[in-house]
Amino acid sequence: MFRSAALISFAFFAVAYGQQIGTLTPEVHPPLTWETCTASGCTTVDAAVVVDANWRYLHQVGSTTNCYEGNEWDFSICTSPTVCTEECALDGADYEETYGVTTTGDSLTLGYVTVSEQKNVGSRLYLMAAGSETEYEIFKLVNQEFTFTVDVSNLPCGINGALYFSQMDADGGVARFPTNKAGAQYGTGYCDSQCPQDIKFIDGVANIVDWTPNPQDPNDNSGTGSMGTCCVEMDIWEANSMSTALTAHSCTVTEQTSCTGTDCSAANATTGFCDQAGCDFNPFRLGVTDFYGPGMTVDTTQPFTVVTQFISSNNESTGTLSSINRLYVQNGNIIQNVNTNVAGITATNAISTEFCEQETTAFAETDTFDEKGGLAAMGEAFNTGMVLVMSIWDDTAVNMLWLDSDFPVGGTAPGDARGSCAVTSGDSATTEAESPNSNVIFSNIKFGAIGSTFSATGTTGTGTGTSTGTGTAPAATQTVFGQCGGIGWTGPTVCAAGSTCEVNNAYFSQCLA
Repeated sequence: MFRSAALISFAFFAVAYGQQIGTLTPEVHPPLTWETCTASGCTTVDAAVVVDANWRYLHQVGSTTNCYEGNEWDFSICTSPTVCTEECALDGADYEETYGVTTTGDSLTLGYVTVSEQKNVGSRLYLMAAGSETEYEIFKLVNQEFTFTVDVSNLPCGINGALYFSQMDADGGVARFPTNKAGAQYGTGYCDSQCPQDIKFIDGVANIVDWTPNPQDPNDNSGTGSMGTCCVEMDIWEANSMSTALTAHSCTVTEQTSCTGTDCSAANATTGFCDQAGCDFNPFRLGVTDFYGPGMTVDTTQPFTVVTQFISSNNESTGTLSSINRLYVQNGNIIQNVNTNVAGITATNAISTEFCEQETTAFAETDTFDEKGGLAAMGEAFNTGMVLVMSIWDDTAVNMLWLDSDFPVGGTAPGDARGSCAVTSGDSATTEAESPNSNVIFSNIKFGAIGSTFSATGTTGTGTGTSTGTGTAPAATQTVFGQCGGIGWTGPTVCAAGSTCEVNNAYFSQCLA
């Protein structure tokens, strides 16, 4: 939410960005392992990550002259979008020294402020396909679950450690836009539901037309052009140590698509390609203020595992997306997502069409999520495939108040309170000065069949489901963490010894110990 306005402040200051390939610094992708899982176990995948092109050094081909410096293009080089694309080269990255990005095994650490020759704030990275230097990994999410462990203990108010999926091209746009020579190897082709206009190269050409510096950027490094870049976005995780949100953003476009004018969307607008606000599940905003945070049910002073399940109407990948479920594992204990506690919203702990419709009514918002296709559009994008994005960022537009404080400021209506941070928190200049060593650590990424990517050694935490019991055991029983019920489910309904079938929502029940 609001990422298009916020991420424009994040870049390597005093340098610039582009789509030709430079030769000054070799590009070496930091290695990162992850796992694919089935009911019989998990297999390690040797992969890597790549930093987004918007953070990279861009210089004139054959020289070290910047094509973009401060918050301005050099129009003596970039005389037109096409010429700029031909004349400017995107170079390799020094991940740790320049961006504060490090990997160890299955763990990725993203630093907030890094100072080397220049100052860098934040980063955005993509997971590469195993064994490939030129393509992103593509995830098809329907009837699957995605799990990772996160440490947000060093993320204060105003900073967001995000993990999400965007419907980007696997090759970064090279095949569709041949003027893009750099491709996924150099982190090109970004898009999201905010239709961001701060991206310096879109559709293989420089976004220099009507380029306007951002007056809210404390580092005078960013701006926006006439073009934006839109696509479906699934925010698995937007969070700091105080608040978290799970948000689905639908679009009417079915692949990365450029926009201009009103097609680029706006918050709560019915025009435009995408739903910027999204259908969000923020426990604090939904009436449960003691679930997530330091010392709470999900204790953010220590790492925990986040499980997100994408349930289909027929419990197969061929079905339509019917709900998006969330649970946590911490200290060996499963913690069911909290039930909503808002008048007008039927108590639930998952995102569904009914929940999204009721949420917008309860919070007096425009239902752009359903207008742009809702869960059906999300499911179609998931079947096409999504790219995994991991980032750390602050918010020059509204100080991250939409995530962790009252937004709009002074609002007292249902849904306005989103977290316990002060409305005076989150100013980018202040957070950069006072909390430069903040970071987020993502690790233990797993993807596979429902119930296959996590385990527990303790007991099930305070849940939101109702036990259905085990009844008289038939010949087939479901394993712990496997599905045991729900609309359309035809598999085992009896759980293995030591576990019971817990109702998560109408479409999904799960065996929990």
